[in-house]
Amino acid sequence: MSDPRVHTPSGPDRDRSARCSRRTFLRTGLATGAALAGSAFLPARSFARVLGANERLAFGVIGTGGMGTAHLRDLVRRASADRVRVARVCDVYRRRLLAATKVIEGTDSAATMEYRDVLDDRAVDCVLIATPDHWHTKMAIEAMEAGKDVYCEKPLSLTVEQAIECRDAVRRTGRVLQVGPQGTSDGQWWAARDAIAAGRIGKVTWSQASYCRNSREGQFNWRIDPDAGPAQAPDAEGYVWWDRWLGHEWGLAERIPWNPDHFFRFRKYFAYNGGVATDLLYHKLAPLLIAISGPDGEYPLRVSAAGGRWIEKDERDIPDTFILTIDYPSEHTIVLASVMTNDVGIPDMIRGQHGTMHFGGDFDRGVRAGGIRLTEQSAWAPEFRAANAGDIRFPARAGEGTDSSHDERPGRAFTDLSVPPRRDHMGNFLDAIRESAPLACNIELGCSTMVAIKLGVEAWRQERVMRWSGA
Repeated sequence: MSDPRVHTPSGPDRDRSARCSRRTFLRTGLATGAALAGSAFLPARSFARVLGANERLAFGVIGTGGMGTAHLRDLVRRASADRVRVARVCDVYRRRLLAATKVIEGTDSAATMEYRDVLDDRAVDCVLIATPDHWHTKMAIEAMEAGKDVYCEKPLSLTVEQAIECRDAVRRTGRVLQVGPQGTSDGQWWAARDAIAAGRIGKVTWSQASYCRNSREGQFNWRIDPDAGPAQAPDAEGYVWWDRWLGHEWGLAERIPWNPDHFFRFRKYFAYNGGVATDLLYHKLAPLLIAISGPDGEYPLRVSAAGGRWIEKDERDIPDTFILTIDYPSEHTIVLASVMTNDVGIPDMIRGQHGTMHFGGDFDRGVRAGGIRLTEQSAWAPEFRAANAGDIRFPARAGEGTDSSHDERPGRAFTDLSVPPRRDHMGNFLDAIRESAPLACNIELGCSTMVAIKLGVEAWRQERVMRWSGA
């Protein structure tokens, strides 16, 4: 493998990309070509490799840390059933790159530290991006402009501006882009969407969810390899292409000296991500938006945040306790909590005027894992029972031992929703490419989720309420 520090582009396109982003070059070149042809420029699908119905989809995986390696193993596992293969792997840390090459049983030619090699490879159909967040949208946009479909790990971006730019690139190129909160492929959220759309709990007014953890070592204090860094020889296992990881050449992050805590524990620093908000609460907000607002989500109206570094007072920027409140123009509020110092959270719940929706794991309500229970509001019992006619159940009366005696007082009725099985998140992405199946987390949902989460991060950092005027 070549030394990434002396990577030599070939041809005029590579010479130009040394001075400007590949994305800018491709966009300019395509637009110019379209103008000369006297027609609108062609979408990326027009210059992508044409696949046969039974041909294997070839993946390029960029970023082979913990999540990237998990995806690699999954793609290898499903190679036969889903007709996929991993053709290229890319990472700026030599040790991870070598390990990834072994996972796919590839040769040295399959591995690269230069992500543009993956995008330039005509044999690659899809790109999976599992890098730190500040690189997500640059790579995703360039991949789509190179005619490739994209699976982008959550969160979609580091900034609101990046999220909007990526959304617009999907609209422009017509490529398939799946954002990675796997919970959006869980059937319970789609069943919840159908129930809410049918009016089974009345007008939704507020909802809640949480993602909480606790640990002795401190959240995101992952292992640091002592021999890693840019001072190593480029072919050494410990070599890290630090300048490329920062991305300062494109303004993705500030140029700073080698800092192993930043590299191995990047989730502790706002320069590269949004901490617990973008890492964990993204998993919660996107599914809730499917249920409440639909598959394209909804942009926020007003966002506020609370919390702080109450216990974890090391080098980190991010809070260990974070509470987010989001108001939406369709007149509902979502409350999200992520606490890293106590793992007892609040259950997932959606509240309507006529009833309340409880999700799997709400043991106080007797909801089985993966299930949904609707319970009525006593003041609106007639409306709830009418909307759920035929499915209503009642608990047994206290002190009664037979099922024939039920408590039918207002506020006691409930019903359990059936949750049809769905394809897992990667399977859904593959079906979207091959069969134009609807994505579980399309760019519209991914972008609207990102905007709300990022506004929450900034609300906390700036100690102010953030408002969204739309874009």
